[in-house]
Amino acid sequence: MAKPIAGDPIYRRRVFDAAVIELCVRGYITYRLSCRDLVEMMAERGIQVAHTTVLRWVTRYVPEFAKRWRRFSTVVGTSWQVDETYISIKAKWHSLYRAVDKHGKTVYFLLRRDRGIAAAQAFFRKALASTLLRVPRKVTLEGHVPGRRALWLLRREHPCWRNVEVRTNKHLNNLIEQDHLAIKRRCASMAGFKSFDNAAITLAGIELAHRIRKIQFSFGRGRRRRGWSRKAEWAMALA
Repeated sequence: MAKPIAGDPIYRRRVFDAAVIELCVRGYITYRLSCRDLVEMMAERGIQVAHTTVLRWVTRYVPEFAKRWRRFSTVVGTSWQVDETYISIKAKWHSLYRAVDKHGKTVYFLLRRDRGIAAAQAFFRKALASTLLRVPRKVTLEGHVPGRRALWLLRREHPCWRNVEVRTNKHLNNLIEQDHLAIKRRCASMAGFKSFDNAAITLAGIELAHRIRKIQFSFGRGRRRRGWSRKAEWAMALA
């Protein structure tokens, strides 16, 4: 087996080649494949890898991959649709807060153990920080009382929230309800999450792959994406 690429420090002292690691992690978070599916695919290429090794790669490399992709993020709109869905971790339901703009671009997501005012406040604070203080003009909720209360309290905390129009309309949130499905479908094909930390990392990878599909990253003017393969996009982002 070829040696790992020594030029990138994140792959040093690894038994497997960097291309194998990237392929397995990318395949796991992008497609509805189990770890054992990836093991069989690698075996067809003459590479023997355990399914537990793939899981360790996901836990180890998804945060680093997300960090490198973040450099190429494009701006999102100022009209947000916010909703939460449920993710099962060790047979217990946890809340996954998500927000998209009116064009369907992902604004932010946050996995929480609880579902209340404090959780909603934490989500809105981090969502605002992720948009480089590009303050939303409108926030549409689906009748979530803790969410409205959290936004009211945030007005006292930071003046940028005072002019935000808060709307409650179930039908206006159809866009994010549809956007949830991509995440739920990917989670449904997994064996289930065994820990909160691993779930948060894996969901971050799934959200990253979902944003890539929605073309929320740009590599600069003059670099066309039309006709690029996923492999070429990842190579550009991770370079």
